[in-house]
Amino acid sequence: MTRVTVDARRLLCPLPVIRVQDRARELPPGALIEVLCSDPGALYDIPAWCRMSGHRVLETRSQDTLHVIVLEIGSP
Repeated sequence: MTRVTVDARRLLCPLPVIRVQDRARELPPGALIEVLCSDPGALYDIPAWCRMSGHRVLETRSQDTLHVIVLEIGSP
């Protein structure tokens, strides 16, 4: 299974979502993306983008100013 990390720390909205979207285009269905971000808005923006794009959020967690979102790429 493919698993990649997108480092979106120190980026503000909408850049974390754009970085994830760009990376997702390159990956097959079932691949996992782990997103590292510091913008708390990404905790809402990335799941909303996933719902609209057919992807699935598997996990979200936060520790201090680091937020991690793990998502699975859906079928086209």
